[in-house]
Amino acid sequence: MSKKLKKRVSQRDIAKILGINVSTVSRALNGLEGVSPALREEIVRVASDQNYRPNPFAMSLRYDTTRTIGIIVPDMSFSYYAHIVKRIEADAREYGFMCIITDSGDTKNGEIDCLEHLENMHVEGIIMCLSQETDEFSHLERLKNSHIPLVLFDRVNDNDISTVINNDVASAREATLHLIDGGARRIAFLGGPNLMKQTYDRKHGYLEALRERGIAIDKDLVKCQSLNFNSGLSDTLELLNMPEPPDAILATHGILAISAYQAIISKKLRIPDDIAIVGFMSDWVSGMTSPRLTFVKQNIKEIGRNAFKVLYEQMNGNDNVQHIIVKARLEERESTKKIYL
Repeated sequence: MSKKLKKRVSQRDIAKILGINVSTVSRALNGLEGVSPALREEIVRVASDQNYRPNPFAMSLRYDTTRTIGIIVPDMSFSYYAHIVKRIEADAREYGFMCIITDSGDTKNGEIDCLEHLENMHVEGIIMCLSQETDEFSHLERLKNSHIPLVLFDRVNDNDISTVINNDVASAREATLHLIDGGARRIAFLGGPNLMKQTYDRKHGYLEALRERGIAIDKDLVKCQSLNFNSGLSDTLELLNMPEPPDAILATHGILAISAYQAIISKKLRIPDDIAIVGFMSDWVSGMTSPRLTFVKQNIKEIGRNAFKVLYEQMNGNDNVQHIIVKARLEERESTKKIYL
């Protein structure tokens, strides 16, 4: 026999117990005037005895504030996004905000659905990372015209919207120079779709390093497809089957680095003796391989912290568009040769 669920205690229930008006209970529990100290104390006591909890949605209707923010990420299964969300959520909680976290599935339609869902929930602001399919931004302009504070992180656009990103150009340049200084001369670039600003910036850093060292640019070594394992695998195999295959790979996403690693191993090539590899990823992903992958370590705590800080300032009336760049650093592991130049 199933147990009947106990009904949640409401302010109306407390009023019935004490034989007073609901409005009196509401004023007492919200610290408003018009209730004697003795009655206020009695109301608070009964509320505690009955395990009363305020209804945040009822309060939001009354005071036109939900104390919630929305977060949209492309894929919560990636630890990179999970750690950023964790930082945002911790900071938001300190300021009395709760987070509604949504996953776009890394698609444009999913992103639009997430935005509509969060708008319907009356969130007070939104922090989001664009999907790899997002090729136009009318849905962001609509949000902006609705005066809903918005901050983009990691993957952004060039619109007049506040952003928090890694120093993508500088970090890709540093990683490429590291490969060159380790002896590599045919360095392949594995990136996401060209429509992504992140891909553009990291490619820019890669090309800048090649020019700086006087190395000819070979367009056949540049692969910019989808950010998924199968795409990275097929692109890497295609590179390795070239008459003059690359002697190093710069993979601009963790999933591309892992797929490139698998392709290299399947061809029975040695890392870094036959081919070196650098990826943009987290510590624990680098440690999953043997040899461990040299990687660009992105400061995910600073990204999350700054994303909430900028959003909070917007929610408090700061209309200035801010563009914050967080510094990443190269962590050398066994997948690249020691610098000898």
